Amino acid sequence: MINKQLIDPQSIVVVGGSNNIHKPGGKVLKNLIDSKFKGDLYVTNPKEVSVQGIKCCQSPGDLPEVDLAIIAIAAEFVPATVELLAQLKNTRAFIILSAGFSELEGSVEGKILEDEIVESVNRVNGALIGPNCIGILTPNHHSVFTLPIPKLDVKGCTLISGSGATACFILESGIQKGLTFSSVFSVGNSAQMGVEEIVKYMDETYDPEISSDIKLLYIENIDKPEMLLKHASSLIRKGCKIAAVKAGSSEAGSRAASSHTGALASSDVAVDALFKKAGIVRCYGRDDLISVASVFMHKELKGKNVAIISHAGGPAVMLTDTLSNNGINIPHIDSPASKKLLEQLFPGSSVANPIDFLATGTAEQLGIIIDFVDEKFDEIDAMVVIFGTPGLFKIFDVYQVLDEKMKTAKKPIYPVLPSTLTARDEVEEFLSKGRIFFPDEVTLGNALARVCNSTKPAPKDIKLPDIDRKLIREIIDGADEGYVSPTEVQGLLDAAGIPRAGEAVVKTKDEAVEAAQKLGLPVVMKVVGPVHKSDVGGVVLNIKDVKGVEREFDRMIKIKDTTAILLQPMLSGIELFVGAKHEPKFGHLILCGLGGIFIEVFKDVAAGLAPLDKSEVKSMIRSLKSYKIIQGVRGQEGVDEEKFTDIILRLSALVSVAPEIIELDLNPLLGRADKVVAVDARINVSRKI
Repeated sequence: MINKQLIDPQSIVVVGGSNNIHKPGGKVLKNLIDSKFKGDLYVTNPKEVSVQGIKCCQSPGDLPEVDLAIIAIAAEFVPATVELLAQLKNTRAFIILSAGFSELEGSVEGKILEDEIVESVNRVNGALIGPNCIGILTPNHHSVFTLPIPKLDVKGCTLISGSGATACFILESGIQKGLTFSSVFSVGNSAQMGVEEIVKYMDETYDPEISSDIKLLYIENIDKPEMLLKHASSLIRKGCKIAAVKAGSSEAGSRAASSHTGALASSDVAVDALFKKAGIVRCYGRDDLISVASVFMHKELKGKNVAIISHAGGPAVMLTDTLSNNGINIPHIDSPASKKLLEQLFPGSSVANPIDFLATGTAEQLGIIIDFVDEKFDEIDAMVVIFGTPGLFKIFDVYQVLDEKMKTAKKPIYPVLPSTLTARDEVEEFLSKGRIFFPDEVTLGNALARVCNSTKPAPKDIKLPDIDRKLIREIIDGADEGYVSPTEVQGLLDAAGIPRAGEAVVKTKDEAVEAAQKLGLPVVMKVVGPVHKSDVGGVVLNIKDVKGVEREFDRMIKIKDTTAILLQPMLSGIELFVGAKHEPKFGHLILCGLGGIFIEVFKDVAAGLAPLDKSEVKSMIRSLKSYKIIQGVRGQEGVDEEKFTDIILRLSALVSVAPEIIELDLNPLLGRADKVVAVDARINVSRKI
């Protein structure tokens, strides 16, 4: 747990402090000295009597009581040192810079050493960062052995990283663009505390007056998704903004899976679903993260209509493409006000949007354009200003106008300053005013789209549909492991209130004929047993007479692994898909999309993390590329979206009551304007989750 001794210690010891500032123990001490740490600073090193002007203790046993220990010694000596400090020196916070622990693949010894350290720290209710980290930066102490060290601003970004090197590179990139930071946490191996625990602390101690409102996360492993979801969504509800990179998203190959859901769901799909549920903006690299953070630091965009102001056509076109392709509008501007604006620009300028005021455009004209967009173009919600230079003259006056207008404009202004070399002096002066800029218009466009298209956190308390919980538990408790029988599938769907087609399971030809006549011809016949029915000729549609039923029964019952034949009435409609899969640590993923062969060909599915709220389900359905088909396109009948939504909600409720369901396919459901019914379903149960 994070404690006061870690965040605001009154005394710090660097164990393994050195006069050599090219070693971690020497550099971290120098950073503490340079930052003028206000408390008592101690050093231990058996080979020194004075380290960087500080009297050195030969052994930790010679120290007085000390709040925080920063340890930079060989891994084998760390456990004994931690135990001594915790038990004899009342040390309650530890930052272990040393490597050689669980990060070493296959190192049993390293993991044992790490476990010993955690046990010692936990015994005294202490806080541990690391091992194998660069340290932490807070306004109270700069306990890192790396550079750069930003000038901390209480309203800057909080950076929490699972990788020390990545934290350095994020700082390096962000500082150059004007981004500010409030604190930095590098968690290393996360032996006691990982990214999730830091987010939890940020939530529990959040104060809108003094806390940072922007959190940036670099995550390599999500070990506690429930904790991250709870506290990230809580912070966002309080007014914070969170962006995160989750590394390790690719998969070397497709998983072996016995259902469509199993094949389409993965740990990375679960990460996506968790981030959406929490309201976290997912990024895919350092520049992406920095750009999203920079968007966060500007005034909030409250619409999707953007004006692009530029003296260069190419960048404006590229930005237009990027924004338009991501659902952000660049509306055509044609009004009496735009005609008045055009009169104040040089001949050849255009105000149609993008607003191009030519390479000869002046700082004064830029100011006029911004005022018009801000005050007279009601259809515009924000503006992007792209202004660089070929080096013919200085552009200090342009950036001064830009800074002044950003102070007074009601609408957000995002500055793209591409001439970071040619106009270096002008850009640096712009940054000195506390401004943040974007060097590339496409990177900005993608970041702006990520922010605009992000979702709000799901409601804190989600009300599930009423379903027959008692019956569901009876069926699940009595079912064997593996795929449950058709009768049990029917019972579970009925108990969950999921409408299904009438059906019968038969084992003889006579039973097949009787069932077909009862259900009403034409019928569909499917084999029971084989996993992929279509691949083995185990599905026949539109059987119109008794002779056809008899003929197909005789053929299908001979298909390998077939135990029975399922008959259903022949129905029509748009084929839909809904599925569920239990993902370890995350819980159940719910997926939806077009069904039948479309799911295999297009893989156009949306995923959410159960339990789902109605607004989440609506968002999932409407995010599908095939949504227009569901709505009904070119005169074709669409699908009752409310009924489709209700089925997904009921499936979410079903897996909440029956967590033993590890995979579930409703494929296809047939959707029409008046109803949606499940035609085929498979449910796989395991008691080992």
